[in-house]
Amino acid sequence: MGSYKFILSGGGTGGHIYPAIAIANELKRRYPDAEFLFVGAKDRMEMEKVPQAGYKIEGLWITGIQRKLTLKNLLFPIKLISSLMKANSIVSKFKPHAVIGTGGFASGPLLKMATVKGVPCLLQEQNSFAGITNKLLKDKVEKICVAYEGMEKFFPKDKIVLTGNPVRSDLVELKATKSEALAYFDLDANKKTLLVLGGSLGARRINQLVADHLAYFEEQGLQVIWQCGKGYYETYKSHESATIKVHAFLNTMDKAYVAADFIISRAGAGAVSELCLVGKPTFFIPSPVVAEDHQTMNALSLVGHDAAIMIREKELDEQFKTVFESVVKSPEKQIALSKNIKALALPNATADICDEIEKILK
Repeated sequence: MGSYKFILSGGGTGGHIYPAIAIANELKRRYPDAEFLFVGAKDRMEMEKVPQAGYKIEGLWITGIQRKLTLKNLLFPIKLISSLMKANSIVSKFKPHAVIGTGGFASGPLLKMATVKGVPCLLQEQNSFAGITNKLLKDKVEKICVAYEGMEKFFPKDKIVLTGNPVRSDLVELKATKSEALAYFDLDANKKTLLVLGGSLGARRINQLVADHLAYFEEQGLQVIWQCGKGYYETYKSHESATIKVHAFLNTMDKAYVAADFIISRAGAGAVSELCLVGKPTFFIPSPVVAEDHQTMNALSLVGHDAAIMIREKELDEQFKTVFESVVKSPEKQIALSKNIKALALPNATADICDEIEKILK
């Protein structure tokens, strides 16, 4: 038999693209002469990120369906038909041995056509609340790799494999020492450090919270690494001081994680999976504007294991200080949160997903 061919499809957000690239890299390590093709949504970030990772990508003319009547929605049936036709021709030409879908609307048409043609397909669902695309495809695929327990409420039980989400390899073994990490950020080794993560684009409400509480954090004896996002750096860079370090983007996440004693973060699937490996006391402030409110669901599944703290955006004003101090002032609580979040980590996710792909190839 010649070399294997794989199509990977997912996108719309970094949360769907990153796992697809991680899976492709691991398959390439196992099958060095395999051929790969990615399929994404035209004009979304995958069209740039996937070629940067060294893979070919084709774009479909598709968007998610909005919940209200807009021009985009009126075009949706036309885009869907066009995408199904293009997906059909991609699958016919490339002749993949297996197709991997990581969620996001671009993967719908592609996996639909692949299953019609009898190509074995595997889905990867990153969130604790399944996305609409994956729910539509669940009966036609061979296997569904999930990151949370209890997913049989969305998918057929016999197809589910609990693998976890692929995370960046440099996070699986955090190599820097605490003193190196603090020195890198020019911070004081005698103070506790709060790391604030708003995602690569930043999170408006988290940034407002931090800006309003800078004096409070200092009173608590904390220093802050504040990743405010590209769109907010100009607004907040003037707050930079000996104890407050403001960054548009953190290229050395591993060092930031090592330096941190406490973390405030959004609750996207990738962030949650990374933070389980990092194992520090974490406050999740889920984004309320994402599809199906899945960030809140992701955070709640950790809160249920006493593995993290969650504060909803609308409750920040009245609850933040009380909740924050209940952790910062209690070493017992910090130890419990660290131990419990670490227990949920699934560090071998990428390899485990690729093992499932190997099974469906046979």
